[in-house]
Amino acid sequence: MKSMNLATRWADLLHIPKACVAVIYGGTSAEREISLMSGQQVLEHLLAAGVNAFGLDLGVDGQDQVAQLQQAHMDVAFIIVHGRGGEDGTLQGVLEFMGVPYTGCDVLSSSLGMNKLMTKLVWLAQGVKTPPYEVLNDSSNWAEVAKRLGLPLVVKPVHEGSSLGINIVDSAAALERAYRDAARYDREVMAEFFIDGDEYSVPIVNDLALPAIRLETDNSFYDLQAKYYSDETRYMFGNSMTDAEQRAMHDECRYAFQVLGCRDWGRIDVMRDKDGNNWLLEVNTSPGMTGHSLVPMAAEAAGLDFGQLTVVLLNLALAR
Repeated sequence: MKSMNLATRWADLLHIPKACVAVIYGGTSAEREISLMSGQQVLEHLLAAGVNAFGLDLGVDGQDQVAQLQQAHMDVAFIIVHGRGGEDGTLQGVLEFMGVPYTGCDVLSSSLGMNKLMTKLVWLAQGVKTPPYEVLNDSSNWAEVAKRLGLPLVVKPVHEGSSLGINIVDSAAALERAYRDAARYDREVMAEFFIDGDEYSVPIVNDLALPAIRLETDNSFYDLQAKYYSDETRYMFGNSMTDAEQRAMHDECRYAFQVLGCRDWGRIDVMRDKDGNNWLLEVNTSPGMTGHSLVPMAAEAAGLDFGQLTVVLLNLALAR
């Protein structure tokens, strides 16, 4: 993978299209701020590449989002809305109805990917290794949940991204507190067994697994601050895995991406335990595209710069 040059391999996807492109960002989810950062980066790089593009801040100042889309004169949409309303199939469905091609996953795979519980159910049915879990609610017996799954546990909202509402707990009492915190973000909350090991992220672009990135942070885990704001987070392409082990991780992630019906691009988050087992945590179907984001970082390592990546994703949408 290190010797791969994607700019050469995907030369046919690097032509500048004549289409008018709406870079759709913002939205009204809890991830709005991150989406604004991503959208600005994508728009600037598309314009610098010579693409006829404009930005569309969806839902800004309480505007009717469907009306905004209907009034926008676009040939294709570059979706970079994160979270609910943009990453869950809703925006994709409206664009389908309008007959406008768009980047990234379709309605079904977007909806599945946004729902961590449904992602797990599909993965488990297809033999993908993912940590044991349990859905929580107000009547959960916290001690019994901790006993069944074991400690420590990761508590997370089912429908949120960017690590919002996620906590790692090591007691039943802390489990209840974490549930209350996660429930502020979502009506559905789950707990899963915490995998002790190295944290990786594997971007997928055009059905190809890009170089796996090992994440190191001094925070308790790769949280919102570590993802988007900290200059102390360490992104490591070097790791202790053999070539065969890296290929196996890539193959597992590509398979997990495919069984959800995902397309074009995304990112799979993985924990690798002390025994060398890969545990897949979740898929991100509209990953960040900020200066700290992992997909452009991995693409760069494979010979494709940020601007070229945006053009490739755009041409993949137009090819449909």
